[in-house]
Amino acid sequence: MESLCLKHTALCGVLLSLTLFTAPANCLESCQFPAIFNFGDSNSDTGGLSAAFGQAPPPNGNTFFHAPAGRYSDGRLVIDFIGLPHLSAYLDSLGSNFSHGANFATAGSTVRPPNSTISQSGASPISLDVQFVQFSDFHRRSPSLLKQGGIFAALLPKEEFFSRAIYTFDIGQNDLTAGYKLNMTTDQVKAYVPDVLSQLSNVIRSAYAQGGRTFWIHNTGPVGCLPYVLDRFPVTASQVDKYGCATPYNEVAQYFNTKLKETVIQLGKDLPLAALTYVDTYSVKRNLITQAKKLGFQDPLVACCGHGGKYNYNKNYKCGVKVKVDGKERVVSKSCKDPSVRINWDGIHFSEAANKWIFQQIANGSFSTPQIPLKMACRRQHNSLT
Repeated sequence: MESLCLKHTALCGVLLSLTLFTAPANCLESCQFPAIFNFGDSNSDTGGLSAAFGQAPPPNGNTFFHAPAGRYSDGRLVIDFIGLPHLSAYLDSLGSNFSHGANFATAGSTVRPPNSTISQSGASPISLDVQFVQFSDFHRRSPSLLKQGGIFAALLPKEEFFSRAIYTFDIGQNDLTAGYKLNMTTDQVKAYVPDVLSQLSNVIRSAYAQGGRTFWIHNTGPVGCLPYVLDRFPVTASQVDKYGCATPYNEVAQYFNTKLKETVIQLGKDLPLAALTYVDTYSVKRNLITQAKKLGFQDPLVACCGHGGKYNYNKNYKCGVKVKVDGKERVVSKSCKDPSVRINWDGIHFSEAANKWIFQQIANGSFSTPQIPLKMACRRQHNSLT
């Protein structure tokens, strides 16, 4: 079909007119997104929390950046592989370049505003509603600043970029674990999922109202396979699957994802000009963890950078933390020898090697609804969710 489209443009046009959904992506040019506007938590935070509350310490960043770079990983995150220059955090005032978009995500962020401080629960005060306020201000002020020229023209996105950009969302995981930290049952956590998704839906609608048209929305991963969850919220032996993951927490994540997909489908019906893609990162991450050895990885449930215990995770000695021993500071949570063969970086987040593998699986659309590659995500005629 590709050769037909290349040699016979008329035929390609006929094919496109005959079908809105099944026409091959080869008949259309790729989207060429000029910018990314990202909303999320630590899975996509490129420096927001570090700018606000202090840099993620070494050995974070060592694999790729060779120094801390605002990311809770040894290197790059999934969002870093999309293809544009690395996305600057909106909150980072040092060395940032927003000409190709901005990142509003911060580690620890939830969809719903937290009712505790970051020191009490670890939840970022920069929840999704705050992130959108920041985006709105950024959007409103950018045109007038651009007109001033000079450095502003070089460091801010052009006005037309806001409608041509891809809006990415990767958030919700912390809303689930927040309940477990309050000793809620899985049923109690499930009960507030509709409210979480209602608030997420409202933000996407608001981004659409401001001109956003392409949305790439990730579901949440297998929470029950994360070392910190397995360490902090233990379950009975009968609730552990053959891979060592906690079934109850994964079931809640799957429930969240089912409801998220329904939410995205409804948004597709309500927003006539929007191209929405639901990305099943849960299945990709689950495949990676359960097929680790086959894929060249080791110890999928053990943190690379941590301190002691079955999962090499201790909430009091997180990756890179320093403690005083005999009056001298020393790092007690060090990196493993080879992060490139490890899936989990610090008990909570994925390694660069894992993030790269995950991106390679989702970029071609195999785990998306609709099944279209990222480079075609702006094409609504291919983007039917129903």
